Amino acid sequence: MDQAGLETLIAPILDRMGYALVRLQLAGGSARSTLQVMAERVDGRNMTLEDCETISRAVSEKLDVEDPIAAAYTLEVSSPGIDRPLLRPADYRRFSGHVAKIETRTPVAGRRRISGRIAAASDSHVRLAVEDDGSGEAGELEVAFADIAKAKLKLTDELIAAVTRH
Repeated sequence: MDQAGLETLIAPILDRMGYALVRLQLAGGSARSTLQVMAERVDGRNMTLEDCETISRAVSEKLDVEDPIAAAYTLEVSSPGIDRPLLRPADYRRFSGHVAKIETRTPVAGRRRISGRIAAASDSHVRLAVEDDGSGEAGELEVAFADIAKAKLKLTDELIAAVTRH
């Protein structure tokens, strides 16, 4: 089963339990793969070890019944953490005002690694307020989501304070 099929299988389980699927990733070689299920609570509270255990049991039961992965694998359930990955436009809107680190597939304004405060996000682009990195370049950059290879929040005191309030 492909990644989209696995998401279709697992996301409804999490939804019913009060969690949202952040990322699902099947990685590894032919000997043994790892199925990573990254989830968060929909009520905004911080994930606990017990939350991960609960999700692991429910997902394991479903995977045992459906058997969608032919090879041997390890199930890994985790929370996104404070410096979480940014995957969807909604993630950027939710964390507007916080600093993101983005790696692009192609250079944007001559850079492939961009760090800046999330100023705004549409369904197709994110706009970052970028500080001078020593190159004399400061201002706003707009990056298309299609050009983003990976992105995550940058750990800052501001972010820690915002996350620990929940």
